[in-house]
Amino acid sequence: MPIDPKVAIGAELPGTSFTWTASDVLLYHLALGAGGDPTSPRELRYALEDDLRVLPTFGVVAPSLRVFEPPSVTFPGISVDLAKVLHGSQGITVHSPIPVEGKARIDSRITEVWDKGKAAVIVQEATATSPDGVLLWTTRSSIFARGEGGFGGERGPASAPFEPSREPDLVIDTPTLPQQALLYRLCGDRNPLHASPEFAAAAGFPAPILHGLCTYGIVAKALADACLDGDPWLVKSFDARFAGVVYPGESLRTSAWTDADKIHAVTTVPARDTEVLSGITLTRTSG
Repeated sequence: MPIDPKVAIGAELPGTSFTWTASDVLLYHLALGAGGDPTSPRELRYALEDDLRVLPTFGVVAPSLRVFEPPSVTFPGISVDLAKVLHGSQGITVHSPIPVEGKARIDSRITEVWDKGKAAVIVQEATATSPDGVLLWTTRSSIFARGEGGFGGERGPASAPFEPSREPDLVIDTPTLPQQALLYRLCGDRNPLHASPEFAAAAGFPAPILHGLCTYGIVAKALADACLDGDPWLVKSFDARFAGVVYPGESLRTSAWTDADKIHAVTTVPARDTEVLSGITLTRTSG
């Protein structure tokens, strides 16, 4: 049996140490489209080292910036073919602003395994700590393994969609570049699905698709720019569920609702009337 929840849940995964530099942060921000107006002081917070402020979503990719091999979905009690796996959701909470450069250790564990019948959902939590033991950030992610359900586990809670009671407080249109995926793959994810037309066609797509985590970062920046005066240090956490694909060059539309210290949002590709990120929640810092 490829999944044994009794073994998997609570299993600790091997930890790794990693480093990052200001150049890594700048590349990540530019790969999200930062610096579109190189004369804007707000944009230069992302694109120039003088007053560089790290978008919290950088913490999601920082541990794998220099890991180019496809990940293996083999954990204690879990063995799943990577071709069956989809990224279901991603979130990060920062415990203080991410430093412009640094060194950290990431430790991960499986927190939940849900049996959805035709699929399995595997939930993972990871913490990044500095060499002196200070907690830097915590990430949460889920993967959706098609065809791997039916192992007799608990079904788990149903996702409760955000249901707004009013029209959005703001609507943000964000372009993506035709070469966006080619830029973003330099941040560590070299999956040919995002670069090779032939590979994408074999996978059933008319063209290479944008990395889900690129869309995730683009929307986090768009909300920080529109709602937090372009200051990523004011973002405490950012969570979203992946609902559809984006093709490089398409424009994104993010509808947002503000609620005290939280911003709820949904992102679509209006040209295809397709939802691509749902369940978006950005939490502001209290400071």
